[in-house]
Amino acid sequence: MTTAPPARRTRPARGTLLRTLPALLLLLLAVAGPWLAPYAIDAPITAPYAEAGDGAPLGGDQLGRDVWTRLLAGGRELIATSLVVAALVTVTASVLGTVAALRPRIGRAIDRAADVLMLLPPVLGILLVALSWPAGGRVALIAAAYVLGVPYAVRLVAAAAAPVVASGYVEAAAAGGERLGYLVVREVLPNLRATLLALFGLRFVAAVYVVATAGFLQVGPQPPAADWALMIRENAGGILLNPWAVLAPSIAIGLLAMSVNLAASALVPHGGRKAVTAL
Repeated sequence: MTTAPPARRTRPARGTLLRTLPALLLLLLAVAGPWLAPYAIDAPITAPYAEAGDGAPLGGDQLGRDVWTRLLAGGRELIATSLVVAALVTVTASVLGTVAALRPRIGRAIDRAADVLMLLPPVLGILLVALSWPAGGRVALIAAAYVLGVPYAVRLVAAAAAPVVASGYVEAAAAGGERLGYLVVREVLPNLRATLLALFGLRFVAAVYVVATAGFLQVGPQPPAADWALMIRENAGGILLNPWAVLAPSIAIGLLAMSVNLAASALVPHGGRKAVTAL
């Protein structure tokens, strides 16, 4: 009888670990990939579009460069950019969405601005921001993904914050003269931990989509950089000669998005939603 409660606590922890492990392994592999790569990313070692063989387990790309080497080296920048975008969007949406719920007048202005930005097609938004940026490059890509991600995230946070704002303890704190910043940081956001963590996972997946789209359009990284999306674009014409040159980066992007989203959902506090609804 005394050992039952620890067993019940261990099972959820074990399940959480199993669901987060794929994302951790993929992130570690992407970070360490450039050091594990057997060749230089721009060194031809095979014939163009050579099939998988000795020295090149995934064959060669359109210039005879090792696909395995470029796959190992091509994920770090994509992951770093997506993490920065997801963090910026989540923080911005947390503040703006909570303020919109606490101050309806400000909320209406935020909603109108979000409506305008949501009308912008993603591909057009990427091109407008990235191509008009003075220096271009990675910073422009982060700015484009940020602008495209904030409107949707603000709407989600505002909807989640509305029932919390209407609860008695927030109204009591506001009636007691607490400032807006205190209400946002101390009263509302702690009750939205589950929502914000899930939002971070969704925004990371969306950022991977935007960054990969920009790479495919050659708005972000430029040749001869090793980038998964750029690899897909460069080798699309030879997919019948060496399918791994296109399939390997495509599978890597898909696995990255799915594993991070699964990890974020596994880390959502189980008591988060109950704490909000019980108030």
